[in-house]
Amino acid sequence: MRIFIVDDEPEIRKSLKDILEDENYEVEHFSSGKNFLKHLKIERPSLVLLDVWLGKEDGLNILDECKKIYPTVPIVMISGHGTIELAVQATKKGALNFLEKPLSIAKVLEAVEEALVYSERSESPEIKLEYDEILGNSSAIQKVKFSIAQAAATNARVFIYGENGTGKELVARTIFQNSKRREQPFVEINCAALPEELIESELFGYVKGAFTGASETRIGKFEAANGGTLFLDEICDMSLSTQAKVLRILQEQRFEKLGSTEQVSVDVRVIAATNIPVEDAIKEGKFREDLYYRLNVIPIVIPPLRDRKSDIPLLVDYYVRHTIEENNLPAKKIEKEALSILENHFWPGNIRELKNVVERLCIMTVGEIIRAQDVKDSLKGFVKANDLVEKGDFKRAKEEFEKQYILKTLQMNEGNVSKTSKSLGIERSHLYRKMKSLGIQSEDVHE
Repeated sequence: MRIFIVDDEPEIRKSLKDILEDENYEVEHFSSGKNFLKHLKIERPSLVLLDVWLGKEDGLNILDECKKIYPTVPIVMISGHGTIELAVQATKKGALNFLEKPLSIAKVLEAVEEALVYSERSESPEIKLEYDEILGNSSAIQKVKFSIAQAAATNARVFIYGENGTGKELVARTIFQNSKRREQPFVEINCAALPEELIESELFGYVKGAFTGASETRIGKFEAANGGTLFLDEICDMSLSTQAKVLRILQEQRFEKLGSTEQVSVDVRVIAATNIPVEDAIKEGKFREDLYYRLNVIPIVIPPLRDRKSDIPLLVDYYVRHTIEENNLPAKKIEKEALSILENHFWPGNIRELKNVVERLCIMTVGEIIRAQDVKDSLKGFVKANDLVEKGDFKRAKEEFEKQYILKTLQMNEGNVSKTSKSLGIERSHLYRKMKSLGIQSEDVHE
């Protein structure tokens, strides 16, 4: 559960943060409504604690803006100058509760608990998706499906956020398959897979002639997706010059092929995705802020597998059956203790890693039962990372998990980087960068 605190008093922010983190909530705090709303467009919290007065900003106005972005997110207002009139006004605008300063620990925790219970009820509406291959019944994945249903009913642009292996492409396809454009083309391009000099020709196409050096005219992805949907995966890896051209297309719905001055008009819905924090890319000058705001009409955040552990038994059962059928193997069952180990693993590679591990267990395990020791053997090397998680060193634990995950996949592919990048679902250049940053040497693979 992630809680946002919005208050201009540092002491209040720190006090609330300490209280909530002691109760194992994840907390992010903001000193201004402006920064809060900017971040809200990227990430949806489970609950917001919002001060009525934020310096020169009116908290009730911030409440209005918050409800426009996420109508059902629970908001608890806090104030040092509480009046009945103010409390009624906040409630009418959608606030769930109203707390007066000085804040009581008991009242804060009671209000938070009530708000989160309300959130679980209100965020579980009936979801009707005609096309749905997303496995999972957890509240986290139900929220994703709810967002998909909302997005599919419109032509609005969508920005999907999620770590590698969480299923961003599947979410994009699910939006498309449930939209009014489902009979039209679905075209995808991985922006990280193509070098800068090729991506523009892939997106916009080119004409035959001396200027381009091409022997024939070719249409690009935008033109191929006309009337349908274009999925721009890993968009933060796109060059700034290409970003500028994409922004212009989004604004004008027309473009020119390389080597041509003729305007090509298109009607394309764009869905973008990234596995990195967009705000960091914007701050570093790698991603255009104006393009981000054009794309981020409907944000969908896919939770990592570690945040939806209740879905793991369902996923394991599916991948066991799928692997057995696909490889014509004898039936296998997984014992309870073995499943428990899988549920408590960190899964840095998310669903893709879980699928690979289950496939390996089905193929390599002798006998009809996949036992706890079989799972432990398949996850050897992650002991140090688990110790770091227990110590609360999340950053180092994640790095260690990633290192071991990449090492194990390299070993499975006998050190072949191309095969490993395909297994991991990332580009070879990205894998090389990861190996360098994590200090993985070629000799480590053969240990």
